[in-house]
Parts: sequence; structure tokens; C-alpha cells
Amino acid sequence: MSEAISALAHIQIEEWRPDCAGAASLERDVDMLGEVLHAVVHAGGGVGFVVPFSLDEARAFWLDNVLPGVHARTRRVLVARWGARIVGTVQLAPAVPPNQQHRADVAKLLVHPVAWRRGIARALMMALEAVAQSEGRTLLTLDTWTGGNAEALYHPLGYVSAGVIPRYARGALTLALEATTVMYKELARAERRSADVPLRGAQR
Repeated sequence: MSEAISALAHIQIEEWRPDCAGAASLERDVDMLGEVLHAVVHAGGGVGFVVPFSLDEARAFWLDNVLPGVHARTRRVLVARWGARIVGTVQLAPAVPPNQQHRADVAKLLVHPVAWRRGIARALMMALEAVAQSEGRTLLTLDTWTGGNAEALYHPLGYVSAGVIPRYARGALTLALEATTVMYKELARAERRSADVPLRGAQR
């Protein structure tokens, strides 16, 4: 994604269902998702990876770590498309222990740097909450780099800081150990309609 996106009038938020797509479509999506992850890491995003970090490693993350969970329906992945291009994504990982069937983790909220500050992250999070509610999940948990842009996003969406863990993880571009903030949000219970939640496009 070499050129900057000057305008994002219409963003389509949808669930990523590679099991319903052909091999060529899956390869294109993995390429785009890998590009988003690669760009975020190289922009300093604290999402679990450090430089040097190649595009091949980014693609492998989606193929080896995410895709099996999507196929098994143990991980829900939403993507934000601008036309045919994926510019953002977020994941929902429902907790599986019998005593935590009400809870899910939010993971890997990623927006390509060329599409920052256009409401895409917020639109992804709002759509993710609807997916969580459809599965009967009433508590979302996450952790995020303390003082980062994502933390500033989560508070207005109703997430509450439970605490800060110092020296939690290394920064993407530095050897320094950064703190992480653990956050949660309680959701209203929604009637479950189906396992697949139709998502509307978001104008941001």
C-alpha cells in the first residue's frame, strides 16, 4: 500500500470468512492483512512483534496463528475494507473455560498508518461489540500499550482501566520494556440470533 489514502468516505466493516472464499481471494486477503500488520509494527505499534519484521513473517502470522482459529470458529476476525483493500482489522477471542463463557478477549486492533485518524479503529471496535453480544459475551478484556494511541481510543468507548503492569513487553522499535494497561468493558446482554452477525458498512 504505497500511496496515502486521501479520503475514506465509505468503509465496509465485515467478518473475515476465508473458509467461504476461493484460494485466490484468501491469498489476496492474507497479503493485505500481512501488509497492515507489517506497517503497524514498523510504525512502532505494540502488537507483539519487533523489528526486524518481514512481510513474510507478517503473512505467516495470519496463515499459521489466525487462520486455524477462524476455520475452527474459535476466533472471530473483522476487517475494514476501502473498496477492495483491507485497511484495518480486529479480532475477538471468546474465552473457552466453562466458568468464563461470558467473556472474550479483544486482540490485534490494527489500522494501516495511511488510514489513521479516520474513525476506522472506532468502527471496528463498535462492530466487534455487536459480534461479542451475538455470542452472549458480556465482558470484553484487553491490554494495550500504556500511553499509546489505542489506550486513548478505548476510554471514550467505555473501557475501564483495571491497572498497569510495568515493564510488560519490549517496544517494536526499541529495546526498552514498556508498560501495558489492562482494560475491560461490560456489555449489555443481547439476544443471540445466529453465529454469523451481518455487519453494516460504516461511514467514517
